Amino acid sequence: MKRAFDLLLALIATLVLILPIGLIAALVRLTSPGPALYWSDRVGRHNRIFRMPKFRSMRVDTPAVATHLLKDANTYLTPIGSFLRKSSLDELPQLWSILRGDMSFVGPRPALFNQDDLIALRTRHGVHELVPGLTGWAQINGRDDLPIPVKVGLDVEYLRRRSFWFDLRIIAQTFFNVLRSKGVQH
Repeated sequence: MKRAFDLLLALIATLVLILPIGLIAALVRLTSPGPALYWSDRVGRHNRIFRMPKFRSMRVDTPAVATHLLKDANTYLTPIGSFLRKSSLDELPQLWSILRGDMSFVGPRPALFNQDDLIALRTRHGVHELVPGLTGWAQINGRDDLPIPVKVGLDVEYLRRRSFWFDLRIIAQTFFNVLRSKGVQH
């Protein structure tokens, strides 16, 4: 049922958002050199690596590390990068990953391929068995502000509590958090 829900919602969202997606892609291209999309190697279910698209919010020469590990992340932002991140519009291309089955709407956020500490802790607690999500329980409870052990603790809680109704609650809370830019690092 979760996969059918993901497919239906992703198809509807893609159809509704096709014009804004095209506009954002054009704005990214017009405001900075390089492609509109950034394809990031991420860790999916069973620790399988997949390529996850995002609208590019940082310059093409930015190191491939978690944003909080950059010395001064703001110096790498494109002219519209801060807006894309604050509004979470940079995440829209992940609808493609949901349609492909690499991601779900709700699950633990996919780790970067080089976040060995996060990957190891998730594997130890069985979280790697879940399909990663566009949003998740950890996302709505702190997002970028959470230390890794706390994030994994929330991922484990999601693993134990997951249900269709819990997913709907997380999606609704995500919507409100995005409107308030809660927990976003830019």
